[in-house]
Amino acid sequence: MAYQIVKDALNSQRGRLLLWIPVCLSIGIALYFQLRFEPQRGWISVFALPVILIFWKSYAHRSQAVGILWRAVALIAVGFILAMLRSHTIAAPVLGWRYYGTIEGRVVAIDRSASNKLRVILADPKLGKISAPRTPKFVRLSFHSEAGLEHLKPGAIIRTTGSVSPPFGPAEPGGFDFQRHAWFLQLGAVGYTRKPVILIAASDLNSYALRLFDLRVRISTYIQRKIPDQKGAFAAAIVTGDRAQIDPAILTNLRRSNLAHLLAISGLHMGLLVGFIFALIRYGLALIPFCALYLPLKKIGAICALVAGVSYLQISGGAIATERAFIMVGVMLVGVLLNRPALTLRAIAIAATILLILRPESLTQAGFQMSFAATTALVASFEFLKNQRHWQILQFGTFRVLQPIIALVMSSFIAGAATAPFSAYHFNQFSQYGLLANLLSVPVMGTIVMPSAVAAGILSLVGLEALPFWIMGQGIAWILGVADFVANLPRSSRAIVSGAGMMLPMISLGAVILILWRGRLKWIGAGCVIVAFGIWTQAKRPDVLISDTGRMIGVMNSAKRALNRTKGSGFAARVWLENDGDLGTQKQAFARWSESYDNYQFKQGNTQISYVWPKKTDPQVLRDLCDTSDVLISPNWKEDSLANCFHITSDFLRINGAISIDIDAQGPKIKSARQVTGARIWNSWWLRPKPKRRDGRKN
Repeated sequence: MAYQIVKDALNSQRGRLLLWIPVCLSIGIALYFQLRFEPQRGWISVFALPVILIFWKSYAHRSQAVGILWRAVALIAVGFILAMLRSHTIAAPVLGWRYYGTIEGRVVAIDRSASNKLRVILADPKLGKISAPRTPKFVRLSFHSEAGLEHLKPGAIIRTTGSVSPPFGPAEPGGFDFQRHAWFLQLGAVGYTRKPVILIAASDLNSYALRLFDLRVRISTYIQRKIPDQKGAFAAAIVTGDRAQIDPAILTNLRRSNLAHLLAISGLHMGLLVGFIFALIRYGLALIPFCALYLPLKKIGAICALVAGVSYLQISGGAIATERAFIMVGVMLVGVLLNRPALTLRAIAIAATILLILRPESLTQAGFQMSFAATTALVASFEFLKNQRHWQILQFGTFRVLQPIIALVMSSFIAGAATAPFSAYHFNQFSQYGLLANLLSVPVMGTIVMPSAVAAGILSLVGLEALPFWIMGQGIAWILGVADFVANLPRSSRAIVSGAGMMLPMISLGAVILILWRGRLKWIGAGCVIVAFGIWTQAKRPDVLISDTGRMIGVMNSAKRALNRTKGSGFAARVWLENDGDLGTQKQAFARWSESYDNYQFKQGNTQISYVWPKKTDPQVLRDLCDTSDVLISPNWKEDSLANCFHITSDFLRINGAISIDIDAQGPKIKSARQVTGARIWNSWWLRPKPKRRDGRKN
C-alpha cells in the first residue's frame, strides 16, 4: 500500500522533473561540504561508474517511478562530484604561518574592510624569502596608514611591510567559515600594514582582467565627479560595484532598513537594466512603421538586452551575485528568442543548474540562497494567481488601474517573506519596516535611477550626460533618505538569535517541496518549515566562547554576553553578539564583564574556569589553578597540557580554532571549530610543517 502511494506520487511529477535537477545537485553539493574529512580525487572514479550505471538503469527500468528515484540518486552523486572537482581544481597555496616582512605584488582589486580601511588584493605576491610553491596566489592587505595610498592603481606593483596570516577560521564552532570562502577565491593570506606604500612599477594593464578593472575604476571616478557626495558613491556602487567610498553609516542604514540589496549588483539591477533596454528597443522601433511591420522587434529587443547584460556583467566586476543574475536573465532572454515564456520555474531551474555546475560553492552563499528564494517565490506566487478568478478580474476588470500597485505591494511582501529566513540566519537581524522601505524605494530605483544611468551612459558619448546624472542623483537621494528615515524608526531592526546549522536546509527543502511537488504530499514541506522554525525558537547559545587566539572570552551573564576586552578581537566580538541576538557593542559587553567579574577566575554554573593571559606566568601558578579549576585557559602557554583540568593552550587553539563551552549538570561540554568543520582541503594549513630559519629555529 505504501509502495503504491509513493509510486503514484512520483508518477504524478511527470513534466516537472527538470525543476528537481538543481534540487538534487544541491543535496549532493551540500553533502560534500558537510563532510568532516576531505575525499581524495580517487573518489571521483569511485563515484563516476555508479553514476553511469544508475543513469542507464533509470532509463532501462520499466517502472517510471523507480527510474525517477535512480535519476535522483545519480544527480545527487553528480552534485557531490562537481563540488569535489571544483575544490581540488581551484587549489592554490595557503600561507602556513604568520608572516611579518616585505610584501610585494600587483594590485588587482581595491575595496574597503568592515572597519572602513582601504584594502587591496595583490596577485603573484612576493613575501620575503618564502619560496614560490609556498607563496599564495593572492594576498589581501588592509592599510592602516595613509602614506603612499596614491600608488594604489590597477595593475601597479607596490611594496610595503606588513603582517599576513592564513585566512582565519570560524569565530565560533558552527559559524561562518572564512577559510572555505577564501579557498574558492584563491586567497591564501590576509593581513594589514601600518607602513607606507612604495611604488615598484607603474600600472601595466597586461591582461583583459586588469584592463577591465582599470575601466571600472575610471567609470567609478567619473560618476563620483558628476554626482557629488554619497549619492555619487552609491551610483558608482550600483554601476561598477565599487563600494570603497560609501560611508559606513550609509551601509548601516541600508541594512537596518532592508535596502542593502539595492547596493549589491544582483537580480534587481540586472533585471531593471535589461528590462529597460528591451522595452526601449522594442517599443522605440515600433514607432517606425517599416520596423513595426517587417522586423521581429521582440527578438531584436532581446538580443540588444542580452548584449547590455553582458556589458553590465563586465563593467560591474563579474562578482558571483552578478554572474548569477546574468545567467537567470540570459536564460529568460533566450526563452524570448525561442518563443518560450520568459519567466517560469523552468527558466529558474535552468539558471540554478548552470550556476551550480560552474560554481558549486555558491550554494553556501547568502546571495545565491536569497536570490533564488525570492525569484522562485515570486514566479510560483504569480503563476498561482494568474489562474485565480479574483486576480483575473483585477487584471482585466474595471479596477485594472490598481493592478500594478497591488502587484508591487505583493511582490515586495513575497520577496521579503521568502528571503527573511535567510537574512535572519546569515545576518542575525530582521527589518521590521523592510516592506515600507522597499515600497518607497524600489519603484524609484526602477523608474528613475536605472533608466537615468542608461541614459547617462549613452549621452556621455556626445557630452550631454549632465541632466540624466542629475536625475539619477535625485532618485538616489530619495532612496538614501528613505533608508535613513526607516533605519531610525523605533525598533526598526530586530536581532535574531543564531539557529542550528540544519535549520536553514530544513526550511529550504521544505519550501521547495511545498512549491514544486504535485499532490497532497507537498504539505510535508510545510510541516518541515514549521518544525524548523519551532526548533529555531528554542535555540540556545553557548555559555562560554573563546576566540581562536585566546585573547577574547565571552561568558553568558543573565541572557547577555560579557566580554573580557573593550577593544581588540573586534570581529569575534561582533559575530558573537550578533549570533546572541544582541544589538549592543563590544564596549557595552565589556561593561557587563567589569560589573560581574573582578578577576579572570569565574564560575559558570557548577564549572570553575580560570583564564591566564600574561606570557611570563610562573608554571606553579598554572598548576595550582589547574588543581582548583575544571577548565584552565592559558593562550600563551606552549608546554604540554596540565593533567588535572582541561587545559587550553596556544597549540590547542592553533589546531582546533575557536572554542565553545556548554555547561550542564554533568559539567562542561567543550566543542571546537575544528570538530565542526573537520579536516578539509581549505583548512589543513596547520598540518604543514613550518619552514626553518637559517639558525635552525622555526619561523
